[in-house]
Amino acid sequence: MVYFKLGIILLLLLSVSIKETVSAIADNYEQCEHIVKKWASSSLDSDVRGDKHELRDLLFFLHIPRTGGRTYLHCFLKKLYSNSLECPRSYDKLRFNPRKTNCRLLSTHDDYSMISKFPMEKISVVTILRNPIDRIFSTYEFSVEVAARFLIHPNLTSVARMVKRVRGKTSGVSTLDIWPWKYLVPWMREDLFARRDARKLKGGAYLETNNPYDMEDILMPLHEYINNPISQDIIHNGATFQIAGLTNNSYFVEAHDIRHCVFKHKSLGEYVLKVAKKRLDDMLYVGLTEKHRESATMFANVVGAQVISQHLASGSSTDVASNDDSEQSSSLSDARHDANNQGNDAHQMLKNISSTRQDEVGHKNLTVGKLMEAYESCISTLRNTQAERRVNSLKRISPANLTKEARLMVPEALIQEITLLNSLDVELYNYAHDIFTKQQSHMMQSMAYAEKVESTFNSSDYADFYGPPSWKFPSLLAISGFLLFLFIFIFLSSRRTSKIKL
Repeated sequence: MVYFKLGIILLLLLSVSIKETVSAIADNYEQCEHIVKKWASSSLDSDVRGDKHELRDLLFFLHIPRTGGRTYLHCFLKKLYSNSLECPRSYDKLRFNPRKTNCRLLSTHDDYSMISKFPMEKISVVTILRNPIDRIFSTYEFSVEVAARFLIHPNLTSVARMVKRVRGKTSGVSTLDIWPWKYLVPWMREDLFARRDARKLKGGAYLETNNPYDMEDILMPLHEYINNPISQDIIHNGATFQIAGLTNNSYFVEAHDIRHCVFKHKSLGEYVLKVAKKRLDDMLYVGLTEKHRESATMFANVVGAQVISQHLASGSSTDVASNDDSEQSSSLSDARHDANNQGNDAHQMLKNISSTRQDEVGHKNLTVGKLMEAYESCISTLRNTQAERRVNSLKRISPANLTKEARLMVPEALIQEITLLNSLDVELYNYAHDIFTKQQSHMMQSMAYAEKVESTFNSSDYADFYGPPSWKFPSLLAISGFLLFLFIFIFLSSRRTSKIKL
């Protein structure tokens, strides 16, 4: 027992020492600049060799939260890759096992540093970006939505018991295991319970307001949310830090020091932004949430088409979207029922939605057109289910109804503050928009070229030669007659020449 206490004391002293060291580094601008510039230089020098438009052995879907990534995972990727080709559930890095054989798809909220587990030349990275202002709103709303599911409990003690019990019964991935929600949801959940308890002391009374983003008696106001240190650490400029590989969930050893330096000295963020832009340049595909239809079409033609070609080249007969028995064991109605239970979450619910019957889509008969059809059907079901879950959850914090229309009530000054707090993401999003435009142009040129080649092979010149025998017969007669005439002419000419010589 004495040794245990001594160990705890030493651990605390070590923790304090590390914090003081990091703080000292962050206070020294020159030292910080050296650390950040060294990391940036090393990152920029790591070029992706080969054609970046060509799909490699492993597809890494870098899922930036609240960009519509779940739609791509469940309605595209799970149609293209069977469970046997999907890497272990890796939304939490502790679950990741890169040694799994035949691992061809990695989808995770983990940041770019995840690729340090693989040879760079074997990975193609894809991602989706969203307007930073809308992403902040969506992050806030989802934090509230998930946390509100727990309000059916009388107190936080009851919640803790329930969570422990549910985790002991299931091996699935929970929202509470996933970055960044494993930080944001408990924070919001604790806040919701505290405000509910405060209302009870006041007899259930609360200050009425038309702006659901500023109902402090019901939930944490948006202005308080964005100015909290947790938001600074995790949410603001989150896309830039995730693509740079510098989240608080990073595999890079130096990530902790770099983050503190950038937070302390804002000008150093330009180095992080430069690395993030370079990594976007090297990606196979960059989509935009706001250009949903165009992004989906491009994904199907750029990524989907190459995955299909890989399957055909490998001669695989495994169904593209077949899932394990455990994935198919529950019906959609069961999934919806589970979604309304705070002990289960979106990832359990979505298993059934992303499943496809074995006779519906297969490697041998899958085309880009069929992939888009499956996507449209899947996304319709997905959206309806997610909307139902959201409504049921937000009922528990009524009258705070968080909608896109309600966002218009947020003061412009607060919008400007969010913009300033996410200046790196704003610039990165604009850069991604340019990449998207170039990718779209490249795709259209490739499709136009393919159509031209196809039409050439179907043109009349080729059709005359390769057409039915009735078309070929006169042509063959004419060619044969010409060759016979040429032979006679040469023969007679050669005889005349021989006579003259004699």
